[in-house]
Amino acid sequence: MEYDVIDTQISPEGRMEVLSKAEVGKLLDNSHGGLYQIFRSCALAVLNCGSGLDDGKELLERYKNFDISIIQRERGIKLDVKGAPASAFVEGVMIKGIQEHLFAVLRDIVFINAEFADGNKFDLNTTEGVTDAVFHVLRNANLLRPQVNPNLVVCWGGHSISGQEYDYTKQVGYQLGLRGMDICTGCGPGAMKGPMKGATIGHAKQRTSSGRYLGITEPGIIAAEAPNPIVNDLVILPDIEKRLEAFVRIGHAVVVFPGGAGTAEEILYLLGILLHPDNAGIPFPLIFTGPENAADYFTQIDQFIGDTLGSAAQQLYKIIVNNPVQVAQEVQSGIKQVREFRKNKGDAYYFNWLLKIDTEFQHPFIPSHENMKNLALHKNQERHLLAANLRRAFSGVVAGNVKNQGIRAIEKHGHFEIHGDPAIMESMDALLASFVAQKRMKLPGKAYTPCYRIIK
Repeated sequence: MEYDVIDTQISPEGRMEVLSKAEVGKLLDNSHGGLYQIFRSCALAVLNCGSGLDDGKELLERYKNFDISIIQRERGIKLDVKGAPASAFVEGVMIKGIQEHLFAVLRDIVFINAEFADGNKFDLNTTEGVTDAVFHVLRNANLLRPQVNPNLVVCWGGHSISGQEYDYTKQVGYQLGLRGMDICTGCGPGAMKGPMKGATIGHAKQRTSSGRYLGITEPGIIAAEAPNPIVNDLVILPDIEKRLEAFVRIGHAVVVFPGGAGTAEEILYLLGILLHPDNAGIPFPLIFTGPENAADYFTQIDQFIGDTLGSAAQQLYKIIVNNPVQVAQEVQSGIKQVREFRKNKGDAYYFNWLLKIDTEFQHPFIPSHENMKNLALHKNQERHLLAANLRRAFSGVVAGNVKNQGIRAIEKHGHFEIHGDPAIMESMDALLASFVAQKRMKLPGKAYTPCYRIIK
């Protein structure tokens, strides 16, 4: 099947106008270790916004002739784009928001390579070194704003949700926008787009012209969750672990909407951090919410958390069903506590330095068949460490569902096998089965074939 494509050349604005010859060379290096392939795949994902495609492998195959290169001129650079999805253009001109995202991709890939490549800038074997690296990536992307009162709400949820659930995310975003809150999401469609869309209306009614809609992503997931054009600040972290740390370091509250395996991964990541003894007493508003028809979804999530992490974890969040105003009020109240706590402790409003993040939540997990099979999914360990391993299990399911490398690994070696305590496996199997039944694993219209097998 042929897909409409367009060729164009575009120029950046601001600091990306000038790249060194060495930086250009690395971006054009098609060999192993070069930056070209990662730049190409992330750029294609950005250009594919709004296509309804959530399969990284299929995207690369659909636009196999897509190419992007840098033209270096005396007065700066241009991007030469060939075979780009036509949906990224209006009357032959690239949509402004998508153009900005394209240069955000270029900015972050160049910066991350320059800062991380030699291994001397950050010690990624220490918790402090990883946190410092996340801070520098966010600062380079201009996401950290000093002298601004806490108002950033992180919204998590699935890319494959029902129309009723999507409308509800907009209603919550609207109520948050009316109260002066900015929105940060994984930047894709569904529950990542809805709150931003709603907040834009709330901001417009309050004449808030400086509304921020932050999108945080990473190269492995960006093809499945292409940044929606409402995002006005996009940043690409090197991997899923640093992406998740970025969310909890810069966010002042988290609202979770219905989702699939990726949402479960995010929930387990945050609960694992909040369960760490060093984080006792640190205020972190966490709310699960959805419309009336999502009540059973959150009952199942709550049951899984109780079965695996216990009642202490269940005390860390509130479940609010079908009440956007109450959600916004709870967020507003919680953020006031965050502000007072940070003020009393002398911690920055724009980056949560005091939060202890264990190394188990920072080291990149490679979801190979062997690693998935050997996960320690038992209760004979501290609760925050069990949460870390459960997070890895769901991360592997996400990789097998939508990430290019994960899909190819499943095609080659078959299902991931997940082993563990029978009670934990029973609860995980029930939760994943509910995601499949509710069509939360793939976008509507796509048949889902499980990439995992639970071994009881």
